[in-house]
Amino acid sequence: MLIQKPAMPGVAPQRVPIVELRNIHVAFGGVRAVAGVTLDLYPGEVVGVVGGNGAGKTTLMRTLSGARPPDSGQIFVNGQPVTIGNPRDAKALGIETIYQTLALADNLDAPANVFLGREVTSAATLNDAAMESATRKVIGRLNPNFKNFKTPVLRLSGGQRQAVAIARAIHFNARALIMDEPTAALGPAETAQVHALIRQLKSEGIGIFLVSHDIHDVFDLSERISVMYHGKLVGTVNKNDVTTDEVLGMIILGKPPTKLTQQELAELHG
Repeated sequence: MLIQKPAMPGVAPQRVPIVELRNIHVAFGGVRAVAGVTLDLYPGEVVGVVGGNGAGKTTLMRTLSGARPPDSGQIFVNGQPVTIGNPRDAKALGIETIYQTLALADNLDAPANVFLGREVTSAATLNDAAMESATRKVIGRLNPNFKNFKTPVLRLSGGQRQAVAIARAIHFNARALIMDEPTAALGPAETAQVHALIRQLKSEGIGIFLVSHDIHDVFDLSERISVMYHGKLVGTVNKNDVTTDEVLGMIILGKPPTKLTQQELAELHG
């Protein structure tokens, strides 16, 4: 549910982020993996989180997922300060992570994966019919053409496997998703399927942090792009205000677009 602050008469209500990471710091020993980063995410928005290897984007997202609590800084959900000490805390707040590996049980079918660890039981036995019915409904929202509900997910296409992983997240009322390299190693047709899934999630008001090395994916799907460099935030830009070269310059040189010279941009292709 979108929470709005009360508006003054004649003033439009102010949107509140689903999630806000404010001044987050994370260190491993003497190495600052994340240094004072602030990001936010609104309902129905995709924010691309990009940067080179070691930039800190994965560590930052791990703080939100509960895998690595921050050393300092604050996390807000729907405008309220929260503490996320482990993945269970994140899930309870409606924050789910879809890892690159998808973390699916390959020998099980779609319903068994959607309810893995949260099985529906009746009279102390698994209620397979209830789980299949719920899975058909949630996957039907995402991909009406999905038919392989009895097939082990190992035999599904990459796009279909993504649909199962996403269905598992949103069935349990996720409002914010962290998606880690969702199209890695997928062909063009499967990538198009995943793009369609993400656009459907946006239409339902779900916010997505999209972590990706694929600059074309990021430009296709994101409204805003946040670039990290050596643990710091170079900046967050509106996609429509920048070129792919300018974002590449932010990633490679660690400079905001206003400080990139034409020569530096030209040398990116040299």
